Amino acid sequence: MTEITLPVEGMTCASCQAHVQRALAGTAGVQQATVNLMMGSATVHYDPSLVSAGQLVEAITASGYGSHVPITQADALAEDAEREAAQHAESRAWMIRSAGSLLAGAVAMWLSMPLMHDGAHAEPWRLWTLLVMTTGVMTSAGRQFYVRAAGALRHGTSDMNVLVALGTGAAYLTSVAATLQPHAMATAAGTPPVYFEAVVFILGLLSLGHALEARAKAQTLSALRQLAHLRPSHARVRRGLLEEDIPVDDVRTGDLVIVRPGERIPVDGRVRTGTGAVDESMLTGESLPVDKGPGDRLVGATINHTGAFELEATTVGEASTLAQVLRMMREAQASQAPIQRLADRIAAVFVPVVLAIAALTLAAWWWLPDSPSWARALMPAVSVLVIACPCAMGLAVPTAVMVATGRGATMGVLIKGGEPLERLASADVIVFDKTGTLTVGHPAVVAVAPMPGVDAAQMLKVAAALERRSEHPLAAAIVRHAESLQIPAASVSMVSLVAGRGARGTVGLRHVLVGTATMLADEGVAVEALQALADDAAREGQTCVCVAIDRKPAGVIALADTVRPTAAAAIAALRQRGLAVAMLSGDRRAAAEAVARQMGIDHVEAGLLPGDKLEAIRRMQREGRRVVMVGDGVNDAPALARADVGVAVGSGTDIAAAAAGVTLMRSDLGALVDAVRLAHAAMTTMRQNLFWAFVYNVIGIPVAAGLLYPSLGLLLSPVMASAAMAFSSVSVVTNSLRLRHLR
Repeated sequence: MTEITLPVEGMTCASCQAHVQRALAGTAGVQQATVNLMMGSATVHYDPSLVSAGQLVEAITASGYGSHVPITQADALAEDAEREAAQHAESRAWMIRSAGSLLAGAVAMWLSMPLMHDGAHAEPWRLWTLLVMTTGVMTSAGRQFYVRAAGALRHGTSDMNVLVALGTGAAYLTSVAATLQPHAMATAAGTPPVYFEAVVFILGLLSLGHALEARAKAQTLSALRQLAHLRPSHARVRRGLLEEDIPVDDVRTGDLVIVRPGERIPVDGRVRTGTGAVDESMLTGESLPVDKGPGDRLVGATINHTGAFELEATTVGEASTLAQVLRMMREAQASQAPIQRLADRIAAVFVPVVLAIAALTLAAWWWLPDSPSWARALMPAVSVLVIACPCAMGLAVPTAVMVATGRGATMGVLIKGGEPLERLASADVIVFDKTGTLTVGHPAVVAVAPMPGVDAAQMLKVAAALERRSEHPLAAAIVRHAESLQIPAASVSMVSLVAGRGARGTVGLRHVLVGTATMLADEGVAVEALQALADDAAREGQTCVCVAIDRKPAGVIALADTVRPTAAAAIAALRQRGLAVAMLSGDRRAAAEAVARQMGIDHVEAGLLPGDKLEAIRRMQREGRRVVMVGDGVNDAPALARADVGVAVGSGTDIAAAAAGVTLMRSDLGALVDAVRLAHAAMTTMRQNLFWAFVYNVIGIPVAAGLLYPSLGLLLSPVMASAAMAFSSVSVVTNSLRLRHLR
């Protein structure tokens, strides 16, 4: 079996997604097809002996949507960039349409007020102004709704666009008739039915929803682009006796690549000569640099902090680790089939039912025995279409999403639309990364343990004096700790830095060594006592820096990545809500378990690479769990994308935030608890809105059709149908606005 990811252009809703998926799944040779609405893509597993990639593209185009075969990884990245720019442009266009429509709606409401009181004697110019204004809005802001509705009907499907077209079209045509023939369309009260302002407002609010959706799609696509941009554009390669800078794409397996301090490593390889301390946090999430020497493996896109070395390229191009992480992230995002929106599922049945009821209403009133009249038959049929206009149903979810996401922003939680809200509300397990998520993400001194007879402050003073000359993160942490205790700086001379091991120098008149126990032993220091202290600290997940003064052991300084102050309370609150909690970490098991003990987390998996984290999420999902992944780094991006909901800590990388559906804008993990509470409240509101919108139609449509006319003489006019339609919309919006007061 072969896998391919094809772009799909023109999808707008869950019905479109399902239509494309059915078309691909029904193609001979296709084993499985997964269509992703947010990514605008289809991932297909197929037998190349039975069907080609070109035939898969033809199946998509035959279903009414655009597609083509991506040629290379670079082409796929270029397409992502183009789609991201297109989504941003689409979002801006929808926002402009929405602003114009809502402004026109306010003007239309003002012009319509006299018509509501005494439409028979209203100035004709009002009707004509409303007609021109509404026609302009429908042909500009509303044009895409009608084009998409026509496309859906042409392919035998129905969605919210069809409902919008039916409702606004019926209201518009009735209003046009009332404008052109006011006397023929006048009711018994003498008021011609005009619904221009309702048409304009519906199109404006729905345009705003499309603008927010397009923005969310663009943010999703930006994750892939940012991840790809981690790779340096050039590499310094030694070929023979010459060194030259060449494009990374031109590096070949076996080339010797020179890496200097502070540079990002261009390709995967192994160290031939030299040493250095490499920041691999983009891969493992671990904040502490890893010492590298001859024979050690290096990963492209990681950063060399100190030292210099020559590496032999082992994997390049699409076989590199970064390319594999990128591929895993694509697969994870493509496998997330968006939830079928309840409103669209109802619409699939609702639209033909409404059309049938309207046709039966027209026929029934036409064939009534007493004086058949086209005008008399048309009014109840129009009332059915007007009262069935899906503004309440269409607004039920978008208004709740808009209010909830706005409230989330004020609470420090960025939520990318309704899907993450619904998935977060239904989750049953929260999985945390360790470094930068449960911890602050950088080392800090947690203990200073001097040997007997050694003053702790004096030991810290001489160590900090030496470490001020180093760029190593552990050195910086020791200096920060000394400064926080207001320990004065000491003069230092004859400093020598040993890459990956430590430093030596003279502080005052004393010879000082700061570094690993191995380095001190090589300098003739008896390190047995220091090694015992270091081993004890390692069991607690800490890293130790040993100090010797005048070649005698002085003590150790223990450092660790400290936990966030609010993490334990947040995890306890999540457990109270019935959620299970687990940890996936790229760090050492001792360090991960030490943090887990402080947090009260029982399930811990450590030493994981990005692919391992991704597989752990998949395993939980195969067990039927609905998983929330909380992380902050590039190494978390595939797992964030694959989880039912990815939650990025705002202090982390832009790539993690782009891959996630929820971003915590503050580092306080209490924001995650707020997000879960908000998601549950928003989903309750959405269900209430959809329930009442549906009940409103169940009750309103029969009344509009004249069901109560034989017994009570009650016939709902189009004007009253429009008022009922407006009331249902107001009730939905009002119910959604209650989310603003969530604390």
